[in-house]
Amino acid sequence: KERIWITVYQDDDEAFDIWNKKIGVPTERIVRCGEKENFWGPAGDSGPCGPCSELHYDFGKDAGCGRADCSPACSCERFSEIWNLVFVQYNQDKSGKRTPLAKGHIDTGMGLERMTVIMQNKNSVYETDLFTPLLDVVSKIAEVKYGSDEILDNNMRVIAEHGRAVTFLIADGVLPGNEKQSYVLRRLMRRAVFFGEKLVSGKSFLEEVAKVTIEKMKHEYPELGQKKKFILKVIQEEEARFRDTLKIGTQLLEGIMAEVFVEGKKEVSGEQAFKLYDTYGFPVDLTQEVAAKQGFTVDMAGFEAEMEKQREKSKSKNTFSKSLELDVILVIKSDFVGYQELSSKTKIHSIYIDNKSVPSATEGQEVEIYLEKTPFYSEKGGQIGDTGKIIGENGQFEVINTVNRQGSEFTHVGRVISGSLSRGDEVTAGVDIERRLDIARNHTATHLLQYALRKVLGEHVQQRGSLVTPGRLRFDFSHMSAMTEEEIEKVQTIVNYEIRRNHSVCPVTMPYKQAVKEGAIALFDEKYGDQVRVLKIGEPQISAELCGGTHVSATGEIGYFQIISESSIGGGIRRIEAVSGRGAEQAIKDNIINLNKEILAVQTELDKERKQIQLLQRGKTKQEAESLLEKVETANGVKLLTSRIETVDNDMMRDMADILRSKLGSGIVVLGAVMDDKPSFIVAVTPDLVKKGYHAGKLVKHISSVAGGGGGGKPDMAQGGGKDIDKLEEAINSVKGIL
Repeated sequence: KERIWITVYQDDDEAFDIWNKKIGVPTERIVRCGEKENFWGPAGDSGPCGPCSELHYDFGKDAGCGRADCSPACSCERFSEIWNLVFVQYNQDKSGKRTPLAKGHIDTGMGLERMTVIMQNKNSVYETDLFTPLLDVVSKIAEVKYGSDEILDNNMRVIAEHGRAVTFLIADGVLPGNEKQSYVLRRLMRRAVFFGEKLVSGKSFLEEVAKVTIEKMKHEYPELGQKKKFILKVIQEEEARFRDTLKIGTQLLEGIMAEVFVEGKKEVSGEQAFKLYDTYGFPVDLTQEVAAKQGFTVDMAGFEAEMEKQREKSKSKNTFSKSLELDVILVIKSDFVGYQELSSKTKIHSIYIDNKSVPSATEGQEVEIYLEKTPFYSEKGGQIGDTGKIIGENGQFEVINTVNRQGSEFTHVGRVISGSLSRGDEVTAGVDIERRLDIARNHTATHLLQYALRKVLGEHVQQRGSLVTPGRLRFDFSHMSAMTEEEIEKVQTIVNYEIRRNHSVCPVTMPYKQAVKEGAIALFDEKYGDQVRVLKIGEPQISAELCGGTHVSATGEIGYFQIISESSIGGGIRRIEAVSGRGAEQAIKDNIINLNKEILAVQTELDKERKQIQLLQRGKTKQEAESLLEKVETANGVKLLTSRIETVDNDMMRDMADILRSKLGSGIVVLGAVMDDKPSFIVAVTPDLVKKGYHAGKLVKHISSVAGGGGGGKPDMAQGGGKDIDKLEEAINSVKGIL
């Protein structure tokens, strides 16, 4: 207790007296400080603020500067702030003027790790059991004892602290990237790798630090253990990616410094630093550190100027048309009744044309209409806005979209298609029912998709974006590698299984904290109010997500779900596009049509190839026929050609017999071949011999019988077959005896 010192704001006598008279802290251990030390806020250029009172722990005179007047106001390391109480009682405007708040409050908090240092009687948080296991693993990998060298110690502390932070960030759903918290994670990881390289080149520290962090912390943070495999995979891939960047970037930077040095300078220009960052992904803080090691500086003002140019360029690419912005910020509240009804009697609150309020609109005019209450869902949360019609006594309005415009959540955008509509008119607002149902099917299917993805790929899967339209759905999610065909099939099977189970789909409004406590999934980086709408699927529950969109009442209404594609849209982010309901039905029809077209194309190509083969075969048959003419002999005054041939089908056999008969002029052709492991025969007789009574059908019948079969046909050509392959030669030669 004697080691606790207090600081209060310079004129805060109330706080001073409470500490001194009510709590009993001696006046010599209560220090009055100025605005720099003991006044908090505002967080930006304006907002809530107030004086604060801090508790400091005294490590003793030996730990400080040694001055007689040393106190918590001193910058030495003798005192450590462990607790803070902020008396939020003013609102400060941009000019710096402060006015008292109607209701003040106290914002208080304790530094857990600083308190740990005190409770474990250590001099630094890095000496506590929060960090020693992490530093031990770094020390083991680097083969360097912690505490032996201050520079090496600093490198080891950076790796340990960043490694722990990285582990928790990934577990919370942050993935390395180039924007917002994703960029913070990437910088932490890359800085840790960079300091690891300074410690010992080529060794990987982050993954091992993460393993120890998970092991030490998973009893309090079970998600670390649940997502261990994913956390380590993210670290492995990002570290490998950065090592390539580090190698290339360092080589380029060394080249730049060599060129600059020749010119008699020792500064890397802002333009050069920006090129390393923008083109090669080399962080500017690493550029500064590498440059500093060789006595160089970096023109950060020039770098920031280049960054600003890029930001301006990016802004110009993302400008919206003026028609999407109102000249003034409107705050028009419309009651949304679209969860309960799709058609509603209401009144026109106001009409806008070209951003200006007008009393009425006539046929052909494109306007924006605001209603007192509306069944039209406004585009948000990835779900597209409703369309439909607003019908009054004197006119009709076609709603082509419903959007959120600067404070007015339900803006009905469209065109007057007949008559006129005026402010104050009583109208019937009707949503396009079939379109809304298509959207509802796709939206509920999106929730089932996330459930299935988490089941197949793991709990690390988190939604990173979505689009729900009548025709399809798109779902972006965190996952480091492309899904296999087997994984995609599993996900699709699970979704369709849950559709067939016809689960109830129930929206429930509850406090945000209760929803999260009960396990409802919230969108990462999304802001929610105190009360939220939770969509629960199934009993027992299989899915619960914070969602304000429109849905079916039971999963069976979805019908069928079909994944169309799975792809990458960035580092660690995958995208699935899918259809359900009528969209899935149409997709299947389209697939069948396309498949039939492909089959027809293949059949056409096969027919073409067959014809080509037949032409080649006929050419080959003709050549073989020419060589067989040498076998012609005479039997009873008749020219006779008998031969065993190699052929693949009866057509070739007939072609050859026909060619040989034509070549003979007058005679008989007898051919035999083995097809399908059986002997086949053909006999061809020239017309003149047919007239004399020679009959091909009778001849082939006799020949086939020799081989244990039969046959027959016309007088000029006939075919037959047998059973005994060994009798083939005997059969074709038996014709001589008959002649």
